[in-house]
Amino acid sequence: MRYRRDLERFQRVDHTVEVPTNGVRALEALADPTRRAIFEALPATPRSVGELAAIVGVSSSAVSQHLKVLRAARLVMVRPRGNRRLYTLDPRGLGDARDYLEQFWPSALAAYAAALHEARAEGAAN
Repeated sequence: MRYRRDLERFQRVDHTVEVPTNGVRALEALADPTRRAIFEALPATPRSVGELAAIVGVSSSAVSQHLKVLRAARLVMVRPRGNRRLYTLDPRGLGDARDYLEQFWPSALAAYAAALHEARAEGAAN
């Protein structure tokens, strides 16, 4: 009987899972300061895990874990070069983040225009 009650309660709960878009993943990945530092170290030249660890000041294993998140967010990509793996920026993740943020521009601009209009109206009334 208890099993049936638990099952009925489970069936009433909404079990949908929101999967973040790639743009959201990119922004979430860059929210971490260490990942952001790794990301910012890559535009000039491809770098190995060891080089990134020296630049950022964390262990190679920590850099590897952060790179895994950045790769999942499509912000970095890896290219084998000899016996090394070099990481570079992946423009797809930045494009995803830009596309995500662009959907908010029309409403943000409209709110700005309304606030400007209101401020001008208040200034004229005074």
